[in-house]
Amino acid sequence: MNKIKILFAFSFWMLLTAVSCNRDDISFDSPSQLLRFSADTVFLDTVYNQVRSETYAVKIYNDEDNDVMIPRIALQSGSSSLYRINVDGKAGTDFSNIPLRKKDSLYIFVEIAPVANAPEAIAEDQIQIQTPAGNQHVTLFSVVQDAEFYIQSETNPNILGTDTNWTNEKAKIIFGDLTVAEGKTLDIQKGTKVYFHKNSGLKISKNAKLNVHGDLNQEVVFRGDRNDSRYDTIPKNWNGIKLETGSNLSMNYAKVFGGTRGLEMTETQAVISNTIIHTFQEYGIFAVKSNINAANLVMNNCGEAAVGIFKGGNYSITHSTLANYWDFNAALPGLGIYATNEYQNGTTLENGPLTLKVNNSIIYGSAENMVELKPTSGQTFATEFNYSLLKYGTKATYATANSITNKDPKFVNYFTQKMNLRVNEDSPAKGKGSTAVAATVPLDIVKISRAASPTMGAYQ
Repeated sequence: MNKIKILFAFSFWMLLTAVSCNRDDISFDSPSQLLRFSADTVFLDTVYNQVRSETYAVKIYNDEDNDVMIPRIALQSGSSSLYRINVDGKAGTDFSNIPLRKKDSLYIFVEIAPVANAPEAIAEDQIQIQTPAGNQHVTLFSVVQDAEFYIQSETNPNILGTDTNWTNEKAKIIFGDLTVAEGKTLDIQKGTKVYFHKNSGLKISKNAKLNVHGDLNQEVVFRGDRNDSRYDTIPKNWNGIKLETGSNLSMNYAKVFGGTRGLEMTETQAVISNTIIHTFQEYGIFAVKSNINAANLVMNNCGEAAVGIFKGGNYSITHSTLANYWDFNAALPGLGIYATNEYQNGTTLENGPLTLKVNNSIIYGSAENMVELKPTSGQTFATEFNYSLLKYGTKATYATANSITNKDPKFVNYFTQKMNLRVNEDSPAKGKGSTAVAATVPLDIVKISRAASPTMGAYQ
């Protein structure tokens, strides 16, 4: 028995020695041909000073039948580069003698970490790969923008206590909630970008004002702070903009997307023009007993409804396109408009009179009935749908005048990844709007005249 044990132990050590010798015997040759890359340029999305980017990757392939040793992989700008790379599990800027097995590949991971106070500029560098077969490189490219941070903490309530004016010189990045104090005004000038970290939002206090002064091609943007383009069509990246009782909103040429509730208004006076709101988990606009005048409003991709109206109020929607092709969660209805006199305020059920007017607009999407109305007995519930294209099913109870029902508006592209809610030339909405209504909003959302043969919706 002891002899068997001794023999087994001897065999084990001989096998281990043989494996070790085989490893030591692996030889790596110099590459005799150029290496192959998964990309010759890595485009990193826009980043802000002092904020690291996401991690990107490029692969290097060895197509030879031999194991090779790459003499050097390094960033062209060395340690002064804004970029950092990770090669074969090690972080740095310069690497020597990197082994690569035959017919195998290795990852180079890339990120950018710009310094403070960097102006908006192009950040470009190269990963240089040096071998006897020839020198090669992969270009790294990103836009670096200067940013101003608003960070809520236990010691900083993050409140704008005076009238404030934001310009587009710096992006605004918000962590936690940023609050405009009661009675104060926040003006946001054209081209300004406002980014929110996860679970962050903007609050407009009682009797405070938010004025958004965007313009065509210089819209004010409200979105999450994840700049990779795939997050543009994912909800819940941030909370939303919440306006409290007595607040006032004037919003022109804004883009608001990618959160939980876009505009949440309680007894708010709001004028919303030439604005695109899309991709919210619950509502693009959630309004409680508010007065809203909207024109050239474009909406899509909201879980509950593009517009949710509660506890009544007064609402005018003109030359707007309320599409909803929500597909993240089939349990959510994905309506165009939901309107009711009621509102569940904690444990109290409140109600109020409601007036809703929709003119020269399109309300269409995946749901059978895109407009759901829930009147309360004994309360005013007045609705008008004039010269509009509507999708509704057998349960619809509202009246329409000079409108088109249940006909596809033939959007150019309703998918939010490449959203274009213009209608094609053969759309039933083309040229079917009221000229009298069009005269009140003479230019469409891209400033094209609709004086003659106005098309329903936000686009002529």
